[in-house]
Amino acid sequence: MPTEGRRPSKSRKMSRTAARHFCEICIMKYAIVVAYDGTNYRGWQTQKNGISVQSVLEKAAEETFGKRVNITASGRTDSGVHAAGQVCHFSADTAVPAEKIADALNFRLPADICVLRSASAPEDFDSNRSAKKKTYCYRMYCARREHPLKSRYALAVYPRPDIALMQKGAALYCGEHDFKAYCASGSTAKTTVRTIFSAEVSTAFSRGLEDITFTVCGGGFLYNMVRTMAGTLLYLGQGRISLEDVRRSLDEGNRALVGKTMPAKGLTLESVEYSPDPFA
Repeated sequence: MPTEGRRPSKSRKMSRTAARHFCEICIMKYAIVVAYDGTNYRGWQTQKNGISVQSVLEKAAEETFGKRVNITASGRTDSGVHAAGQVCHFSADTAVPAEKIADALNFRLPADICVLRSASAPEDFDSNRSAKKKTYCYRMYCARREHPLKSRYALAVYPRPDIALMQKGAALYCGEHDFKAYCASGSTAKTTVRTIFSAEVSTAFSRGLEDITFTVCGGGFLYNMVRTMAGTLLYLGQGRISLEDVRRSLDEGNRALVGKTMPAKGLTLESVEYSPDPFA
């Protein structure tokens, strides 16, 4: 017959077992950095009429963790837009170490989507609401004809625009402005005022052609805003609008003063910044 002195030991053993079991099934929040070629997808968000990056990623997560997982991104990229550093968060109960989740997901993902990093995140981390800065690049190259090794991620433009004029135009975007003229119709944004921390136009050469890159960093962006900014700078560089038109577009919100919304393929979400950084 067991003595009373042995019962606490058994109880403690059961408590330790229960604690280990609890830890194995507790739900944790995770953050991931995702890169994708958006060519074959209907954007980030799950769609009824086509395949999306979110739906593919969530399917891979469900196969990895054995149950449905909802994945939230820092923002929705449009159909055909690419990402080099999209940040997402989700909650899951898994014994897979946080830093190994990237490998586990990549095992089940297609070649045009890759999880670059994974980490555990604080419970209050939200990849969308916690974002402090986002950086986008719109890429062009000067050519009469499309180059097959460039045209997937950049737009061929001709004639060559005035780069110095484009750089002056980009500088006008810096600061807090009302970007109503740069927002697509039908937007549900509560305000069209946005803050741009930096905006610049740079050039380089590759495969015998001049590359033009418009890089913009801001606290947030309206629907189609970056693609319209890029189109406006191209129109400016080609002499189709003036610097004064760009200034007035910010003051008056007149859509007639800006350039066209550029094709999605030239746009890439480069990075999203947080403070504190969940990957630090």
